[in-house]
Amino acid sequence: MEPDIATPNEDKPDGESGLSLRWSARLSLTTRILVVNVLTIALLAGGLFYLNNYRDRLTEERLVQARLQLTIVADALSSGDTQPKNELIRQFSNHLSARLRLYTQDGTKIIDSFTLAKPSYQFIDPESEPLRKDAARILDRTIESFVFSAPIPNFSEPANDVAAEWPELVAAQNASRAVSSVSLAPDRSPVITAGKSLPNGTGSVLLTSNARDITRIVRAERSSVLIVILVAAAVSILLSLFLARTIVRPIRKLARAALRVRMGRSNEIVIPRMPGRRDEIGQLSRALSDMSTALRDRINATEAFAADVSHEIKNPLASLRSALEGLERVDDPVLQKQLLDVANDDVRRIDRLINDISDASRVDAELARAKFEPIDIGKMLEQLLAVREQRASNLGVHIAFARPAKDVAKVMGDGGRLERVFSNLLDNAVSFSPDGGLVEILATPDGDEIVIHVADQGPGVLPEQREQVFQRFHSDRPDGEAFGKHSGLGLAIAKTIVEGHQGTIRILNRPGGQSGACFEIRLPKALG
Repeated sequence: MEPDIATPNEDKPDGESGLSLRWSARLSLTTRILVVNVLTIALLAGGLFYLNNYRDRLTEERLVQARLQLTIVADALSSGDTQPKNELIRQFSNHLSARLRLYTQDGTKIIDSFTLAKPSYQFIDPESEPLRKDAARILDRTIESFVFSAPIPNFSEPANDVAAEWPELVAAQNASRAVSSVSLAPDRSPVITAGKSLPNGTGSVLLTSNARDITRIVRAERSSVLIVILVAAAVSILLSLFLARTIVRPIRKLARAALRVRMGRSNEIVIPRMPGRRDEIGQLSRALSDMSTALRDRINATEAFAADVSHEIKNPLASLRSALEGLERVDDPVLQKQLLDVANDDVRRIDRLINDISDASRVDAELARAKFEPIDIGKMLEQLLAVREQRASNLGVHIAFARPAKDVAKVMGDGGRLERVFSNLLDNAVSFSPDGGLVEILATPDGDEIVIHVADQGPGVLPEQREQVFQRFHSDRPDGEAFGKHSGLGLAIAKTIVEGHQGTIRILNRPGGQSGACFEIRLPKALG
């Protein structure tokens, strides 16, 4: 079982403020993607609550309509028309699909449209309806509770059907206008009730109707919205899972691979590069793969460097130990002096090795922190040659430098490190040049690069050895030079510095078949 990738003490991500949603950090990416998309669907579900307000507006319009209709009916009944009131009520009841009842002044019911003709509506028993109607009524109650709708009373016929039992008729008598209200039938459909006193004061009229169409309209719209919500939710969840599959799974795969690289001991463990992906995750995978490869190369180089250092230091240490042990057994002053000279040479050699090793180990780190600036290669070489002349570092070898024009050979780099490169190359060229020989230096622009040549008149370098001379501790010195005078790190350091400046260094044949070595350095030209 693989250990958890996350740690409890992870730093806050860049830019995170105290106002961020702290809870979201505890959720996986898959969960967060699902939550965000489902929240969008939840906003769409708000349309269900809007439909509840829509139903209230429809009901209010029906109440206004019922009052207007009842006013017309009351005016017609009190107009003194010769047509019998029974016939008027029957006709109005048919046209309005409502139940009309006429009461005398003392509240007694004298006419009921339901006794004159077939009832225009009939309440439905919920027990006789299918299960989907029960579900619809449950949804109605649920939405009403969420939007805090005002409770609507249930409709009930009074046991004694007289005017005083109807609140609408009592209110209409006091208000001298039509009064309407809404209640709920057993199947939760609206029942519109309206009452009005006759203009001549001879009685009152009551209208009741079952506005089942309002319920049908709202429920049909609600069903349509629910279907849209369900389809959108299904599509959203599928898209979320697809998004999680294409984002979360690759990231988790990369995290596990990175963990195996960190905890593994095998060089074969690599970060998958995902070449088929051209998006940001593909870029991330390739960047992580390149980073792990670079780190592995750096670790291998460090291990190899440590092994080389150990090997190089062992030689002078063994010589020093042998000389010191010989001093204990030798009494001859001449031999003692020779052994002491050997010991001193070994100590100086070890000191030189340690200094060069220290420089070589710091080069990469210092270049990573260095702030590059425009460097005029011509001016730098001119100053370096002047200093060498003052110190007599050229050992009788002549150096010819074709100074380029000002600002013609400018590069971006660290002046101190680049000066170390040319100083090492000049030391190498002088040491291999014959007495009175000539070292030629040339710096010229070549397209987007500055090319520097350092050529000597020494024995040159065989083609098969031109890569080896840049390896650490490789030392192939001129005949007659005392052993141990050089650590073999000078050219290796020069190559590291040049490559740290995005340049290249190599050894070429001198033109015209001349003997000697020609070191070529190419550095990117400074822009502007």
